[in-house]
Amino acid sequence: MKYELIIIRYGEIGLKARYTRQQFENKLASNIKKALNREKIVYKLKKKRGRFYLYTEQIKESINVLKKIFGITTISPAVKTKSDMKLMTKLGVNISKEIITKKDSFALRINRDGKHNYTSQDVAIKMGNEIVKTTKTSVDLTNPNFKLFIEIKDDNAFFFVEKIYGPGGLPLGTQGNVMVIIDSPFSILSSWYMMRRGCNTVFAIKNDSMNDIVKDFNSKWNASSVVFKINSDKTFYTELNKKCLEYNCNAIVTGHTLSMDPKEIINEINNLKKHLEKPVLTPLIAMNVDKIKQKLGRIGIQI
Repeated sequence: MKYELIIIRYGEIGLKARYTRQQFENKLASNIKKALNREKIVYKLKKKRGRFYLYTEQIKESINVLKKIFGITTISPAVKTKSDMKLMTKLGVNISKEIITKKDSFALRINRDGKHNYTSQDVAIKMGNEIVKTTKTSVDLTNPNFKLFIEIKDDNAFFFVEKIYGPGGLPLGTQGNVMVIIDSPFSILSSWYMMRRGCNTVFAIKNDSMNDIVKDFNSKWNASSVVFKINSDKTFYTELNKKCLEYNCNAIVTGHTLSMDPKEIINEINNLKKHLEKPVLTPLIAMNVDKIKQKLGRIGIQI
């Protein structure tokens, strides 16, 4: 099946009030465009009621970019036709002939939005019967070998066979700035969680061995984080407070977790709170080390 576009979905953004939702949608669109332009991908981006539609011939390359953009929940490479019953049925049969074998079972998953002279059930019955006749396969609504998804939106119908997960959350840059003290890969994961909540990050690197990891992380996750070296001497707290003002940061983030040495960790956090003028956030505080390492691997950081 030759795909012609990618459906881009978002979740939490859709729960916001109208004005805020529009702002977040605009920011997400901007982030998508910047990331695609960085990879020199040729595309057209369109938006319609809870979806973005990315038209491009560079499907594979675009998927690799989109699944690393905060705010995107799922994406699906797709083909499109008009929301006419005959045209939809014909396309559904053609796709099924390409993919389904006689040993397979299948199910149709149909979502419809807009005014039509048929229901989703009508489409499922008509198309399902034609697919059975053509492929000699059976319908299994509970545990099918193959699922064909159809989103009918007003005059158009979009066909796809998979949903690829993105990071979800909020678009990067919608929630202000935070400064992350980078002293280990754990603090990189903390920054990922803050980015997923829409925060721009400023990286204060204490350990030079983290330079390449930070650079790689920024590249993989389409971030343009500010990076600077911070010395671990008596000027440490003074410099952090100064940099927070310079970059307009609302909080300072660390990679502390109580699963390592609770007493020492609590002392370190209390010391930071005592000397720093901004709130100290610890996203990993309740995570155990194994879970942190597992999550680091999922976001592309190997330790």
